[in-house]
Amino acid sequence: MKIAFYGGSFNPPHLGHVEAARSVAAQLRPDRFLIIPANIPPHKELADDSPSAQQRLELCRLAFADVPGAEVSDLELRREGKSYSYDTVRSLQEEYGDCELYLVIGTDMLESFEQWYQFHYLLQSCTLAVLARGEDDSDSLRAMTEDLRSRYGAKIQLLSHEPVETSSEYIRSRLPLRAGEDDLSDDVYAEIIRKRLYGARPSLPWLRERVLGFLDEYRVAHVAGCESEAVSLAMHWGEDPELAAEAGILHDITKRCSKEEQLQLCEKYGIINNHAELEAPKLLHAKTGAALARDLFGVSDAVYEAIRWHTTGKSDMSLFEKILYLADYIEPTRDFDGIDRLRTLAYEDLDAAMALGLEMTIAEIRRSGHEPYVDTLDAYDWYNKKEK
Repeated sequence: MKIAFYGGSFNPPHLGHVEAARSVAAQLRPDRFLIIPANIPPHKELADDSPSAQQRLELCRLAFADVPGAEVSDLELRREGKSYSYDTVRSLQEEYGDCELYLVIGTDMLESFEQWYQFHYLLQSCTLAVLARGEDDSDSLRAMTEDLRSRYGAKIQLLSHEPVETSSEYIRSRLPLRAGEDDLSDDVYAEIIRKRLYGARPSLPWLRERVLGFLDEYRVAHVAGCESEAVSLAMHWGEDPELAAEAGILHDITKRCSKEEQLQLCEKYGIINNHAELEAPKLLHAKTGAALARDLFGVSDAVYEAIRWHTTGKSDMSLFEKILYLADYIEPTRDFDGIDRLRTLAYEDLDAAMALGLEMTIAEIRRSGHEPYVDTLDAYDWYNKKEK
């Protein structure tokens, strides 16, 4: 049996790792191809902001899912201490007996291979499958391989490979800056954002694209307008405009859900509703939207609460909550009597704008023959008293 294994910290696993694995699968055609994330890499320390071993394992499963024949193994994660290839080879030999092992490495690792723990044993037990980049110095690479062959009887197979020019360290530095998604598979990036691993914040173009699938066609313009207005208000009042953009993009992600779908989301996320909310499904989308945004996109508490209260309002809202509430109300596609006054006031006196907006909402609800929700009435009383 031919077994190839490809180890590393995979912190995170990126497109370069995936393309390397594809080269191995295509050229070696092993009977088993194991991707083995390290517990503690022997050649470098894990970065301080690294996720747990289990989280890295899950990222690897997502990253290599489409590589033919690849299996992600937790062999080294189950073993304490540094993840030496020597121990991994011994474990594979014990499990598979008389097998043909191929240790996948890059040319940089070949240069330092004699510094590896028990490298003599590795050379006796494995064929080194070296990913040779097109721009590698062929003379230098040939000299290294011949030297290892002559001195140690090493078995070395060169695999042609065109690398993706990136690194896990570079990606980690980009993720908190709302970047790095181009170097990761979409599933890996989505999981990193969902768990907010590496201090990641979502790329706003990526987030907009993901949210489109949750929106009715006619609501797309409203959501874009709400995002734009939230950013403008945030910049005016000294809040984080990128966080405001997140809230604007996500605020209506469950708005198109039916009452039955809203109630299913409430059950899923443990949301408790009173009678008025059950009778008015429109009220539920703020609650379910906040919960879904946190589940799928790992939003901060500030964004969660802003989405939670963007429909009804409440007493004593935070600055960020007021910004989203008013952005939803006055975004550029809105057109109703009094909106010009409300738009002006939103940039002059935020609390006065809240009082006016809530007053207009209550009047509109009553004209439709319904009684306003209690949180909206409480919010109006609070802001009206504050203004007086």
